[in-house]
Amino acid sequence: MAGPRRPQLRNGTLHADLCVIGAGSGGLSVAAGAAQMGASVVLVERGRMGGECLNTGCVPSKALLAAAAAAQAARGAHRFGLDVPEPQVEFARVRAHLREVIAALAPQDSAERFEALGCTVIRAAAAFTGPREAVAGGQPIRARRFVLATGSRAAIPPIPGLAALPFLTNETLFDLAERPAHLLVLGGGPVGVEMALAFRRLGSAVTLLERASLLPREEPEAAALIRAALRREGVAVEEGAAVAAANPGPEGEGVELEFDQDGLRRSLRGSHLLVATGRRPNTEGLGLELAGIAHTPRGVTVDGRMRTTNRRVFALGDVAGGPLYTHAAGAQAGVVLRNALLGLPATRDDRAMPRVTFTDPELAQVGMTEAEARKAGEAVTVLCEPLAHNDRAVAERAPEGLAKIVLGGAGRVLGATLVAPRAGEMIGLWALAVQQGLRIGAVARLVLPYPTLSEISKRAAARFYTPALFGPRTRGLVGLLQRLLP
Repeated sequence: MAGPRRPQLRNGTLHADLCVIGAGSGGLSVAAGAAQMGASVVLVERGRMGGECLNTGCVPSKALLAAAAAAQAARGAHRFGLDVPEPQVEFARVRAHLREVIAALAPQDSAERFEALGCTVIRAAAAFTGPREAVAGGQPIRARRFVLATGSRAAIPPIPGLAALPFLTNETLFDLAERPAHLLVLGGGPVGVEMALAFRRLGSAVTLLERASLLPREEPEAAALIRAALRREGVAVEEGAAVAAANPGPEGEGVELEFDQDGLRRSLRGSHLLVATGRRPNTEGLGLELAGIAHTPRGVTVDGRMRTTNRRVFALGDVAGGPLYTHAAGAQAGVVLRNALLGLPATRDDRAMPRVTFTDPELAQVGMTEAEARKAGEAVTVLCEPLAHNDRAVAERAPEGLAKIVLGGAGRVLGATLVAPRAGEMIGLWALAVQQGLRIGAVARLVLPYPTLSEISKRAAARFYTPALFGPRTRGLVGLLQRLLP
């Protein structure tokens, strides 16, 4: 069996079929796929292999949430007749847990693995020097196709005084040596609410400040359940709070935020500040102009095939704008591979792109929200089913949640929102329904195991037929048939 095709050095320039700039989740997916399909690949990464997801994003945040959930489970054991002492959180061991999880997953993303696949890995920053050339670590590279997968970083709002403070972002949060006494979280999106919950459960006082409303992209009913869950666990949630200034705390200890809320100026002190107000794409220093690649503050401009304005260069993941999810970058990697290597006109399809906020309960969504469907002019029908009617949820004493399904004409599934424990594990059914354009009857006819949380989806779907099935016409028909049938 022939070995992998490798890039060739000719006259000082490294020649390859494909050069991938950025070794985060999207870039690694393209590089691995291309190498295994027989292409010669150069993979360039200036930072840590695995990018944000492995090192400062999805992986450590979910490991932290798992530790926090274990602590909360001990506190709630009395509901089941169990007496468990208050957990003693040793933050250094929690941090070690995060490191162990990252280390366990790191080999899959390592330079050694990709070298073994046949890639040439260059650990340096890259920049274009022309439409078909780039340089990384002093090494000129010429490739038939390039892929930009440089990701994003935390967007820092222009708040007076903030830049002078030692604030935290996701890039520094997981390096904390000690548990914050009082963590201020700026931003009420998924990262903000997840980390607010995690640190509260690990023993920190937590105040979350959001300029508008919590989780503004989500269905209002779903966001309200998450808001209530946070407050129930002791997170102070301040919505409509526009931060006007950031200052050092007394004697230089901690931070103090001044914010306007309900027409009043208020101030709040904390030991630490986490800024979670969005992301900005990593486009600086790439020489995009030299390569003829258009970009905006939202990222590199791409078409449906993930091609930039330089048709030899593709971009995917956070640097190409939304949606900013690891699984979105993975899906886009498949589009890039089919276009760049096989010449197939594959296009992206974000209609069925799910998202999950990993709170407790989790909030999972796919497709259109009710407001989006109405704005699009759809003939909207909404089905709602409370989790309190689900036997498994009652047995586990976790009845707070719902399923909200948005339908278009003829009962076609347009979108779904689930709020429930492990909702992220259940949203796949609705992602399939949206992707395939299924009607609600396909879900209503499913037979699901009892007792499971997933039954909430079938019960919600069945609501579409309830008015007709149990209405007066059906009752009249059944009464007539009972008189006529032998």
